[in-house]
Amino acid sequence: MKKIIILLLLVGLSFSTNAQIADELKKELASKKDSISKLQSKASAIQKKIDALPGWRKGAFGTVGMSLSGFNNWYARNAPDADAGNIGITVNAFANLIQDKFFWRNSMNINLGWVKLDDKSVSGDEGFDTATDVFNINSLYGRRLNKKWAVSGLLEYRTTIIDNFNDPGYLDLGAGFTWTPTSNLVVVLHPGNYNFVFSSGNTVFESSLGAKILADYNAKFNKLSLKSNLSIFQSYDSSDLSNWTWTNALGYTLWKGIGLGFEFGLRNNKQEALNNALISDPSATFASLDNKLQSYWLFGLSYSF
Repeated sequence: MKKIIILLLLVGLSFSTNAQIADELKKELASKKDSISKLQSKASAIQKKIDALPGWRKGAFGTVGMSLSGFNNWYARNAPDADAGNIGITVNAFANLIQDKFFWRNSMNINLGWVKLDDKSVSGDEGFDTATDVFNINSLYGRRLNKKWAVSGLLEYRTTIIDNFNDPGYLDLGAGFTWTPTSNLVVVLHPGNYNFVFSSGNTVFESSLGAKILADYNAKFNKLSLKSNLSIFQSYDSSDLSNWTWTNALGYTLWKGIGLGFEFGLRNNKQEALNNALISDPSATFASLDNKLQSYWLFGLSYSF
């Protein structure tokens, strides 16, 4: 009986000692975490000072999405022998020269996608078809009036590069003012802007004079990269010639620049909608047009450097 009591006392003492050690280790861990947090705050403050220095800022990130599948003698399907695939690639890059008296900001967005559905029982085209096709570059130069406002000039070009390159293509040239409330946000306000529209043959596309509004946000929060761009052209001739495009890209790094990415875009362009409607309805006009919102999205692996 005495041996049992002694054993129970030893077990209880062991549990008490382990609990005490665990409490001490938890306190030490909390102290270390607090120190790490303070060091991280200091490092972030130093990085902000580095980012504020004059000079070039460069960066790029994007997303790669892919799915491939094949079926052979899979009789549960309507097409038992078929191959399918979907491939998408996006690139978002920027190169900005920031000086005390002026700035020169350049950015590029590319989104290319291909899709394939090949029913082997039906002869025909077995290659990949274009799914998304977006190419956008812009260059903004500004002379500072103060820390937040500048007199500026903008060149922006948008088109497709896989199908119908520069048909249509949009070139905006304009001047006005640029507002930079933070280092990550740029807002362009150009009341004098000419929207050149390039197209082949007898088409509905027209160039016109109007106002240009562009907002670009580019930031990195630890492992998360974020880019959002809104480009608006408001024609002075007719609202039918106006257009806007909004693209958004997110990338989360998991390991050595590789992670998960998501991109989506929205566009409203009556000229493009009418040009597409005329293929099936030659009598279509701006007045009879059902101008639906254009959109695309892509999810997959991301990369950054």
